Amino acid sequence: MARKSLVNKSKLEPKFKVRKYNRCPLCGRPHGYIRMFDMCRCCFRKLAREGKIPGVVKSSW
Repeated sequence: MARKSLVNKSKLEPKFKVRKYNRCPLCGRPHGYIRMFDMCRCCFRKLAREGKIPGVVKSSW
């Protein structure tokens, strides 16, 4: 779980735009962020497995 202070700090507008970084809005994780779905890989995997993301299915071969 991400620290609340860092999650709140990332929501503020930075002094310079290059200092901005993405965090998962669900859990606050800064790494493994997927821009297309606006969440981290852990939350993406969980929601995709539950069928809550339209158009995403678990692959099997």
